[in-house]
Amino acid sequence: MSRIGKKPVPVPAGVTASVEGQTVKAKGPKGELNFVVNDEVLVKMEDGGVKVDPRDASKEARSKWGMSRTMIANILTGVKDGFEKRLEINGVGYRASLQGKNLQLALGFSHDVLYPVPEGIQIQVPKPTEIVISGIDKQRVGQVAAEIREYRGPEPYKGKGVKYAGERIVRKEGKKK
Repeated sequence: MSRIGKKPVPVPAGVTASVEGQTVKAKGPKGELNFVVNDEVLVKMEDGGVKVDPRDASKEARSKWGMSRTMIANILTGVKDGFEKRLEINGVGYRASLQGKNLQLALGFSHDVLYPVPEGIQIQVPKPTEIVISGIDKQRVGQVAAEIREYRGPEPYKGKGVKYAGERIVRKEGKKK
């Protein structure tokens, strides 16, 4: 039994949720999202919340049960509050800036990296060494953060590169004389 899957997903105040077949739609102050639940899982509205149950006792149905409940919880949270990821840039001369619809990154290459900001995602640069990525879709926010981090991930010797805020970089000892 899935401990996560057993709990119904409460619909927050200010959000309207509806279930049509296998599609869960959520509309809130930040926008509108929907999620198509796998056929192995039953989904229904029940006293102010969304209830998720496996269709049968098969391993496949039980494995998709908790994931489906979490995805529904994420779309309900996203349309109400949204999601945010913070990136930090470490290194001499490493910096970020916004130029129109592109994020310009100076990461020690011979050229600046231009990252086009996708639809539905907002990027802010409060400081040249800090990037804030926000949006209503948790998966897309995380994917954009991972793509930006991939340009120059943190290296273990000096810690230079792009890292998530709060991420701990395991440092290595340098050369010995």
